[in-house]
Amino acid sequence: MNTKIRLSVACAALFAAMVVAPAASAADRPDLKGSTPIEVMDVKGVKVDKRASAETKRIIESNAEVAAAAANVCGSGYTISTGAARYGTYGSVYTWTNGTTTGGSINDKPICAVFFNDTGSAHYMGIRLKDNYTATPDVEDFGTFSSYAGPVYQNRGYCGQVYSYMKVGSKVVVDNYLGVGSCN
Repeated sequence: MNTKIRLSVACAALFAAMVVAPAASAADRPDLKGSTPIEVMDVKGVKVDKRASAETKRIIESNAEVAAAAANVCGSGYTISTGAARYGTYGSVYTWTNGTTTGGSINDKPICAVFFNDTGSAHYMGIRLKDNYTATPDVEDFGTFSSYAGPVYQNRGYCGQVYSYMKVGSKVVVDNYLGVGSCN
């Protein structure tokens, strides 16, 4: 058999195997890691990561309209809440994902974080998002804001941390970390 015929037979066999073989799921195919879905639940019309804390679910349930507006700040696709925290009457932080996987781990999901100013007045405040890898630089947004600091994004931020800071006059009123996602 000459080389051209062997190549044609091999290509035909490969094509037939592709047509007949059942499609693999995203879990079976590492090349489809971007399509690995995140498990969600509905909390008053807002999609929330099933692994989110009870506090996150309570905050979203207490004001789903504000939570949905927070997702809009992050932009198209960021529709699944992974965390929320309320800091008294000063501010609320929300983290969101689009649910895709961007790296070698199922926890490598893109994250967006926004820190809302709940005071009604402009104050010095900021947000910093650290992903779950030490080599990646943190992203942050600090300044004087009347509405919110951020949005800030990390490509693999699901198991990272978000830091929120606010100063009213000379007094620091928010200086907190929130873990992003439910990671061990």
